[in-house]
Amino acid sequence: MAITITDECINCGACEPECPNNAIYEGGAEWKYSDGTSLKGIIQTLDGNEILADNPFEPVNMDVYYIAHDKCTECVGFHDEPQCAAVCPVDCCVDDPDYRETEEELLAKKNFMHLS
Repeated sequence: MAITITDECINCGACEPECPNNAIYEGGAEWKYSDGTSLKGIIQTLDGNEILADNPFEPVNMDVYYIAHDKCTECVGFHDEPQCAAVCPVDCCVDDPDYRETEEELLAKKNFMHLS
């Protein structure tokens, strides 16, 4: 599963620099696959869509920080636990029951975004 940031977020920004996938964005900011990853040019996403890595996507939340689920790997392949949740002072980085993924799927997503 991915992590989500609840509306209890106080917009402190502690989580954003901790994300190894650059999947955390300030409320209202557009997100891109290319942000903080090795993805460039035309890419084929894991669900089979072809897009430009620099294609901007609408913000998930306009008011508080949010996590782009397509980029969240729960820090699998990087850390033992999600770093956003570890540093959040108000415990608003929680499991998102709407996005369930296995460890293998999360590793595949990590490998997709961070080519060697």
